[in-house]
Amino acid sequence: MNQYITIKEASEILGVTKLTLRNWDKSGKLTAYRHPFNNYRIYKLEDIDKVLEMIESNNFIIKKKKNEIRKLAVQHLEEDKQIE
Repeated sequence: MNQYITIKEASEILGVTKLTLRNWDKSGKLTAYRHPFNNYRIYKLEDIDKVLEMIESNNFIIKKKKNEIRKLAVQHLEEDKQIE
């Protein structure tokens, strides 16, 4: 059975604003469903988990790239010192 959460809960889990979630819904990045009684946006918990995994994997990639850039900068500085 699908579990649904509110837009507030989804924004807290993902660390983004409710406006970001609305924009993701409009652009098709994350599907929002509607509550049958009040028509508020609700999200499938499994969809939120998938997005969270993508965010975490992208952060890992970004951190890895930052470390590579630092290593290149250090190598460049070391090479400059050797030339002098």
